[in-house]
Amino acid sequence: MRSSDLDPAVLAVVAVGGALGSAARYGVSLALPHDPASGLPWATLAVNAVGCLLIGVLTVVVTEARTAHRLARPFLGVGFLGGFTTFSTWAVEVRGMLAGGRALVGVGYLALTLVVAFAAVAAGLSVARWVRGSR
Repeated sequence: MRSSDLDPAVLAVVAVGGALGSAARYGVSLALPHDPASGLPWATLAVNAVGCLLIGVLTVVVTEARTAHRLARPFLGVGFLGGFTTFSTWAVEVRGMLAGGRALVGVGYLALTLVVAFAAVAAGLSVARWVRGSR
């Protein structure tokens, strides 16, 4: 993509959505704090699960259910949900568990997150299609 291809409106809604999503993720991390030496990082698991559920719903809404505003997907998908979910934090947390001698917990958290994420996307797609079909 060339810089001349950038749409200022899309860039603006991605930036605003990303800021709002990141702020929401930060709020969840304050509500669900954890000690990295023990337990699972529930805040990260929660935001990734909720984000995956919502991206499933959004996918149906913007591609199947109706004609969405052209800025809906960049704002909600790339911006808000991109800022809300966090692959990098999850990877750092797993690495910390593995390096900290908690290999079983780290591998379990890695697997749990992947299973939950895929299940959440599937649930979001299914629920959105069910709601769309019941109207």
